[in-house]
Amino acid sequence: MKLCVIGAGYVGLVSGVCFAALGNTVVCIDQNEDKIRQLRAGGVPIYEPGLKALIKDNVEQGRLSFTTDTAASVQVADIVILAVGTPSLPSGEANLSYIEEAACEVADAMNGYKIIVTKSTVPVGTNERIQNWIASRTNYPFGIASVPEFLREGSAVIDTLQPDRIVIGASDPHVSAVLTTLHEPLTTNILTTDIRSAEMIKYASNAFLATKISFINEIANICEKVGADVTRVAHGMGLDQRIGSSFLSAGIGYGGSCFPKDTQALIQIAGNVDYEFKLLKSVVEVNQGQRFNVIRKLKEALGELEGATIGIWGLAFKPNTDDVRDAPALDIMQSLLEAGAHIRAYDPIATANFRRLLDSPEIKWADSAREAAEGCDALCLLTEWEEFGEVGLGELNELMKYPIMIDGRNVYREEQIRQSAFAYYSVGRPQMNNLDIDRHQSVVNP
Repeated sequence: MKLCVIGAGYVGLVSGVCFAALGNTVVCIDQNEDKIRQLRAGGVPIYEPGLKALIKDNVEQGRLSFTTDTAASVQVADIVILAVGTPSLPSGEANLSYIEEAACEVADAMNGYKIIVTKSTVPVGTNERIQNWIASRTNYPFGIASVPEFLREGSAVIDTLQPDRIVIGASDPHVSAVLTTLHEPLTTNILTTDIRSAEMIKYASNAFLATKISFINEIANICEKVGADVTRVAHGMGLDQRIGSSFLSAGIGYGGSCFPKDTQALIQIAGNVDYEFKLLKSVVEVNQGQRFNVIRKLKEALGELEGATIGIWGLAFKPNTDDVRDAPALDIMQSLLEAGAHIRAYDPIATANFRRLLDSPEIKWADSAREAAEGCDALCLLTEWEEFGEVGLGELNELMKYPIMIDGRNVYREEQIRQSAFAYYSVGRPQMNNLDIDRHQSVVNP
């Protein structure tokens, strides 16, 4: 099939490349000329394992191309995929201006029947608005469908090529049949439903996963007070098939481009129909507060933060991505700066993106994990990059001024801590908090 994907951001680029890998002819469109120029030159504007090689292969095979020309691409396509951004407005609602703009561009370029597929995350009822926008600008026939994406950053290529399920929302049986054929090489687990239900499935799925994360973080906070181990609690919970083990890793909360935006949008969707989503509001509140436990534990260890030098390991919201949108490190480092601390920060991939959002003369941007730890009063592990766990605590003890670690992702094992001199603060594992408060209290301001 011939596809054009409007929006070469995270979802659009990965989806387009993977559709090309299935043997389709795909054109990815973006209005950012620098991005298109980079893609044509073999570069990739995002970090995603496996994506660069897949782009190179499909470009060489003649199945994949990149352009800023929407009209020409739409005219040769059988299926047009809308994958533009839907960022949050100040109210929390999704900003649909990019979707409307793309839909109008498609309508103006129509030269025959097209299937218009919305892959962007949009509020319930948006596809009906898209249909109206297009119908008001063209007399050509077209079909509308909602096919939400469920990829995870850091494993997006695998998630796209080996999905748990495909959801196709359409009212026209022909549209459903064509899109089922397009997706059958990926999985036989294809759910066809009405458009509004498909739109809701995306929000409901992300809201539920966010709820699991906030729930296990609340359990972790209780574990710290009652002496239980949250990792063992989560393991025991996960063995129950009704619960499952995924998204039960306690830490400093979720971030990124999906969960924060989609939870707020669903709260607004509910509010627009006069329903207060109390549970999801609590999920958001818990998540926002969880990251500040790092600051609380630092104060417990150091007494005061003013004048302290704090090492930061990890800036991306999760490993294997350079995405720093709503990353916990943003709030944590901002709080440290406001408290008068000095920061030495390192991330294997995301430093450049992070510095566009937060920079300060009080932050030294390190080129390695070891450099970030050197001379620090305490070290905070905020993203569970594999390389951090490979740095021995004995070596860290030699590098740091004081052996104090706040492990926000529970990377280190109990035997590693017991064999070290570290004052160690984890999340929900109080038996591992290898603390000697008298020895470390007020090391900065004795």
